[in-house]
Amino acid sequence: MKKLLSLIALSGALVAGTSVSSHAADAPKKPEPTLEQRIATVEAYINNTDPTAPLKAKIKTKDKDGKEVETEAVPEGLVTPTSATSGPGHNGFMMICAALVLFMTLPGLFLFYGGLVRKKNILSVIAQCFGIAGLVTILWVVCGYSLVFADGTDMIAGVLGNLKFAMLAGVDSLPNTNYSYWVSHNVFSMYQLMFAIITPALILGAIAERMKFAAILLFVALWMFIVYFPLAHMVWGINGLMNGVWNANASIKAIDFAGGTVVHMSSGWSALVLCLILGKRLGFGKDPMQPHSMVMCSIGTGMLWVGWYGFNAGSAVAADGVAANAFTTTTIAAAVASFVWPVLEWIIRGKPSVLGFCSGAVAGLVVITPAAGFVTPGGALLIGILAGVVPFIACTTIKKMFGYDDALDTFGVHAVGGTLGALVTGMLARNGSNSNLVTNLKDKVTDSFFQPLVVEQLKAMALTIVLSVVGTVIIAYIVKAVIGLRPTEEVERVGLDVSEHGEEGYHGS
Repeated sequence: MKKLLSLIALSGALVAGTSVSSHAADAPKKPEPTLEQRIATVEAYINNTDPTAPLKAKIKTKDKDGKEVETEAVPEGLVTPTSATSGPGHNGFMMICAALVLFMTLPGLFLFYGGLVRKKNILSVIAQCFGIAGLVTILWVVCGYSLVFADGTDMIAGVLGNLKFAMLAGVDSLPNTNYSYWVSHNVFSMYQLMFAIITPALILGAIAERMKFAAILLFVALWMFIVYFPLAHMVWGINGLMNGVWNANASIKAIDFAGGTVVHMSSGWSALVLCLILGKRLGFGKDPMQPHSMVMCSIGTGMLWVGWYGFNAGSAVAADGVAANAFTTTTIAAAVASFVWPVLEWIIRGKPSVLGFCSGAVAGLVVITPAAGFVTPGGALLIGILAGVVPFIACTTIKKMFGYDDALDTFGVHAVGGTLGALVTGMLARNGSNSNLVTNLKDKVTDSFFQPLVVEQLKAMALTIVLSVVGTVIIAYIVKAVIGLRPTEEVERVGLDVSEHGEEGYHGS
């Protein structure tokens, strides 16, 4: 009986407007939901489903031609939770996930990358990560969030949203039910901001130690508008042309759970192009350029791994079964790849390196990202093995073969890993792991390796690569013409820390 009373009390809290003020006691009272409907609303919260569903009834209306049709809707005048009170559990979960994703950049990424550069450039990496965090936040508030997630009429159909939410207007504590029934709109916007921050920051690994701070900031500002905002809208926006899960009219019915295309492919392919345009570091191939602190790199790797749970599990946008599956598959893939990569080193070179453990872990996390909420644990195991092998080959054999200076292997891990992840997601996605795949992709997901979804993934991969490569070429040459890309040779020799920031990361002998 106590449990029943608690449920009734909670449902009462979720249903808005049920009290009547004393001065309006004589006014006609609006019909209220039944006890069964209230309890069903509580169940909707627990199951992360539509809170208004239990209140809907068959209602006859007329279409534009005057023909009578029967639809499901909430009866007019019924007191409902359509004010969409956010659910405290889901909301709390998403705030923690948002903090975890920021933790991936500050300090996870700057420690991971910072440990891999020479000590004369450690502060430059830290400054670049902080600078990008501030810059992207400004762009996100002014118009970025709106361009990605605004609903209604797109500025460019399926490619870019509109300015409905510019300056976060209307982005309050009530949910935007296009993306979640129970998470506050402002929490959702801040969660997505953390993705927008870390994506361009990943590019820093390829061009480390040789690009001017001002040039990086200008490049990132332009890159967000030309590459990230359109790509994020296409994949995750409610009207996006590549949002196969939720947009029934998507031109490319692809899937990307947490950012294989949006985050890793875009940053990784852009990083390769930018490092080629920049050219190699002074002394590359001649002077020693070993990581100055593998301890720092290892700490950063651990932080990235922990933060990645917010990245992948949080992409369910609720503390539900999909999040639980993403949490599980993320753990498996990262752990397996972290083991496979150094074992390959052991076999080929005779010793398993700590850098191998770190690189393998990050590669596993990258490859599982687009698949985390769509695949089974068995699929995650296979992904972990592939993530330990394919990026390893890219970072050793392929890099050596072509001789490009991808300083910290952003292309080998993020571009190659993200591309691999997008492909295997199409092969390994299963309806049993995520029932949302049935909504608009029933004919694409058939539980076989060569299911029709693979073709859609290939289309999305091709579009992502073209946008990232072409966009980066245009932006890089604009920045080069306006302020230049590289510091002087003297600045590069001395190190970016002292020359550009007037500080040193370490003092004394």
